[in-house]
Amino acid sequence: MADKLGVYVCSGCGIGDALDVEALCNVGTKDGKAAVCKSHAFLCGEEGAALIKSDIENEGINGVVIAACSLRVKVDVFQYDAPVFLERVNIREHVIWCHPANDEDTQMLAEDYLRMGCARAQKAVVPEPFQEEIDKTILVVGGGISGMTAALETARAGYDVCLVEKESALGGMLNRLHKLYPKTPPYREPEDTGLEARIKEIEDNPKIKVFTGTEVEKTEGAPGMYDVTLKSGETFRIGSIIQATGFKPYDATKLEHLGYGKSPDVITNLQMEDLARTGKITRPSDGKDARSVAFIQCAGQRDPDHLPYCSSICCMTSLKQALYVTQQSPEAEAYIFYKDIRTPAQYEDFYKRVQEEPGIFMVKGDVQNISEDGGKLTVEVHDSLLGEDIAVNVDLVVLATGLVSNSNPDVVKMEIIGEAKEETPVPEDSGRYAEPALNLQYRQGPELPTLKYGLPDSHFICFPYETRRTGIYAAGCVRQPEDTASCMDDATGAALKAIQCVEQISRGLAVHPRTWDKSYPDLYMSRCTQCKRCTEECPFGMYNEDEKANPLPNPTRCRRCAICLGSCPERIISFADYSVDIIGSMLKAIEVPEEDEEKPRVLAFMCENDAYPAMDMTGINRIQYNPWIRAIPLRCLGSMNLIWLNDAFNKGFDGVLLIGCVHGDDYQCHYVKGSELAEVRSSKIQETLQRMMLEGERVEVHQLQIDEWNKLPQIFDDFMKVIERIGPNPMKEF
Repeated sequence: MADKLGVYVCSGCGIGDALDVEALCNVGTKDGKAAVCKSHAFLCGEEGAALIKSDIENEGINGVVIAACSLRVKVDVFQYDAPVFLERVNIREHVIWCHPANDEDTQMLAEDYLRMGCARAQKAVVPEPFQEEIDKTILVVGGGISGMTAALETARAGYDVCLVEKESALGGMLNRLHKLYPKTPPYREPEDTGLEARIKEIEDNPKIKVFTGTEVEKTEGAPGMYDVTLKSGETFRIGSIIQATGFKPYDATKLEHLGYGKSPDVITNLQMEDLARTGKITRPSDGKDARSVAFIQCAGQRDPDHLPYCSSICCMTSLKQALYVTQQSPEAEAYIFYKDIRTPAQYEDFYKRVQEEPGIFMVKGDVQNISEDGGKLTVEVHDSLLGEDIAVNVDLVVLATGLVSNSNPDVVKMEIIGEAKEETPVPEDSGRYAEPALNLQYRQGPELPTLKYGLPDSHFICFPYETRRTGIYAAGCVRQPEDTASCMDDATGAALKAIQCVEQISRGLAVHPRTWDKSYPDLYMSRCTQCKRCTEECPFGMYNEDEKANPLPNPTRCRRCAICLGSCPERIISFADYSVDIIGSMLKAIEVPEEDEEKPRVLAFMCENDAYPAMDMTGINRIQYNPWIRAIPLRCLGSMNLIWLNDAFNKGFDGVLLIGCVHGDDYQCHYVKGSELAEVRSSKIQETLQRMMLEGERVEVHQLQIDEWNKLPQIFDDFMKVIERIGPNPMKEF
């Protein structure tokens, strides 16, 4: 908490031409109680920066408030070591670039923002990082192509690795493959898997310790301090985890309409690989050579009754396997019946090469029926290009069944994107593809939370490897359907994130998205009522509970979103530089004119990740908006505590806007559930307003992406029309 405040107002970038800088300095001295208040025409220049540092060294300034440009710029210039607390006040983008110069309302806006900055600097404390002795070993669970790649890349970066594989040997699904479709130029012929060389590289690497034939029995603790116990009895401490547990093929017994289970000569694409590895593709029914083979694409895929998604590998796999057939016998024939052929990027070259093969025929159409006829299989297809029904007799039918993640969902949502269906618990007799992999000792469950389709939930828009368990990174087909090349890229990215995690934690820093943040929640437990809201609502499983339901924080699991702060009805959760008191003091520092001055005031609580930076973009584009708005950035809209609404309306604000990230299936919220929780809590906002005898319309909740900055002025203007219609806050009179 700063006891000697220095306020520095920049007059450059047009600020001095648009505002009364001397008046701003007076506000800093009088209302901000600053010991030092100075202005400079080039505060980020060498002379301006030296001015501030001189006051810190010679005047004992331990709280610096800089009223200048956005806190998103000049970060390298304005940095000070503890115990100096820094607060940036944006009077460029948020004031002079989007409001008229030398206007009374513009001046009032700048002065309010300066008061708010001073209030925060007076209340906040420079965070002291949480630091324990940590282990930087990386655990990789799963020994397929993703797990092996993650282990090798991590070891190459100089970190120790524990690689756990439940089977007796490494390799995963690669052990089942005869060849890979081409991954290197000229993309014309199938390639060897390279499995033996990769396994040898792992075995020869002294930084990789391999555990095969076992699984993780339990994972206790938090990033940097995970204690892992294997079912084989080994125990070790690790820092972060890469889950690369792969996939299982879709259960083909559910595809009776395509003949699976009715005829032994209807097989899956994985069974086709088994045949090819024996060196001879034969009919399972009689062992005779398969001279004609039909490949049925999207078998149980892109189908709301089975797998609604594309598994991404099946088209290329069938093209490869069709070559197996014709290369075994030049007189053989292969028919590929498809909905769409998907061969992205350079794989198009392989597609063209297969088209050159005289014995391979491709038909776009829907399979109507598969039946046995005199020892042959008859495939009836409606050719959608010709509009005709055709039938072919073949020796063997290969179903391109899809990939199902080996994550461990509590529910499985198999639905088409865009359709809103409720999550349905999996019946006991339906069969589970998912298997426990980590057995986390977390209050919120033993495995990673999942999205629909049973894929591990991740921040897939901005940071695809980030899961909702800090320090645990999903890679490969457990995360989404991918081919081996994509799995290797995925694994490399996950390895980098796992390394970043242990390095950040070793410095007491958070991981994505507040990677500079050293704060962590401090709980005043004597007032805790064991309501469980913090433990239930934390999106990242930061809290465990004891037997009395007291929250047990694990600081290295924390992403510093402060959603727990917003959830706590007793307001016992605080961060050193972000608390109920700090935000409350900021809004109370704003001057609210009397009703007869006809200058309404609206408070906007805005997400620091999207909505608040969108105001920067509005200013950069010089778009004017309503001058009655006063914005306070929140770490996440989910950190919104209802007491701030009481404070705002008691202060005399006429309305409150809550603007957070977009949420939903394709969420943009940096904290996954934050803005969604804020919207859920909006029902309680109405209760608060009713208790205060205020109209429900005085609070609005909005979702906004940063690239929708041009919508922000309209949101402000529309809300001000609502306030104009319902009139001033009647509590102004008190």
